[in-house]
Amino acid sequence: MEKVRKMISKIKSGGADAALLEIYTMEHLESKKARYINLLQRHAELFGDEEVMIISTPGRTELGGNHTDHNLGNVLAGSVDLDSVCVVSKNGGTEVVLDSEGYEPVKLNIEDLSMRAVEKDTTTALLRGILYRFKALNYKIDGFNCNMDSEVLPGSGLSSSASVEVMIGTLLNELFNDGAVSFVEVAKIGQFAENNFFGKASGLMDQVACAAGGVVGIDFKDPEQPVIKPMNYSFDARGYELMVTDVRSSHANLSEEYSAMPAEMKSIAGHFGKSVCREITIAQLTSEIPALRKTYGDRAVLRAVHFLNENKRAVAEFEALEADNFTDYLELVKDSGNSSFKYLQNIYLGTRPEDQSLSIGLAFTEQFLNSGDASDNGACRVQGGGFAGTIQAYIPKTRIKDYIIYMESIFGEGCSAELRIRNKPACRIL
Repeated sequence: MEKVRKMISKIKSGGADAALLEIYTMEHLESKKARYINLLQRHAELFGDEEVMIISTPGRTELGGNHTDHNLGNVLAGSVDLDSVCVVSKNGGTEVVLDSEGYEPVKLNIEDLSMRAVEKDTTTALLRGILYRFKALNYKIDGFNCNMDSEVLPGSGLSSSASVEVMIGTLLNELFNDGAVSFVEVAKIGQFAENNFFGKASGLMDQVACAAGGVVGIDFKDPEQPVIKPMNYSFDARGYELMVTDVRSSHANLSEEYSAMPAEMKSIAGHFGKSVCREITIAQLTSEIPALRKTYGDRAVLRAVHFLNENKRAVAEFEALEADNFTDYLELVKDSGNSSFKYLQNIYLGTRPEDQSLSIGLAFTEQFLNSGDASDNGACRVQGGGFAGTIQAYIPKTRIKDYIIYMESIFGEGCSAELRIRNKPACRIL
């Protein structure tokens, strides 16, 4: 660890360029250096010229397996080059301070980490839950001062909360545990905090994808030891860019909607004496349709249908990329998007049918793609949790500029962006 002033000088002189270029492109190097220097300067202003380390954690994009992880299914995901970054120093006491410019600082005492209902849906709850779980698992924790910023914006569908959770877990791992906690354990600790302290019934996919780096296929059949298969794949090399479009609606205050999806799937599984849909078959489901509809409602049945097909589809998507069969992969992406819309039903809220921003984004992306050459018309689907936030699209590189202009005419300037897969996992950078 180095003191703040020395680290600033190191970055300004180019001494940190090699480390930064493991994450960022040369095109963005200078802006990233300025970002890191600003964070270091703020740390000095808030906490003094202390010895510090810098942690970076990527956001994630779900490529396949929409809402399958929480029922122990398969997913395909990738870490992206938009990240959460923090500067952290030890303070030798029992207080933990987490500062993010523009927000009230979060302050906790590690001697009192009991759950507090009033903190639900807050960063305070996530921080408290992660510290609690580290301590319960007999990992070391102590007081620290931290300031952060994040390019993984809330409601973007790139898992802003998971990125922050993994960032906090990674700093505790590096600062007090000499990196001894595995990235899977860090991910599970983040999920624990989100499920129990924050109050959102999420699966483990978001946290694993943020922690692991690269493109990964993940099988959650055994949630304690998920099977993680890394893959090197370039969409760019196949003539496409992975795009996200912000439809200018927020994921905020949707925890109940997100929690309903796993709960309804599990209710169907429970009818057959099972705990999750991974443990039932489509034949079993079909044999009990009248009773299931009467007891659990049509939406729960449809969501189970989505899971049973999407779980297989995520495996097929991984295999298509592994075999470099990109045409089949795009067809599977389309099928996934259609299933999310029709069966999972996470595109708009039934209570607000007049607000269908994701539907608009998907409809007009399809219009755009279908207006091009049929041999390279791409694909689109919901990005992540759904109901709001962003859509995902595979756009031919020759049409990127036209697509951005087209989407901006609907949702406003700066709504669309290219995503690049980041191969570096959540880690200490400096």
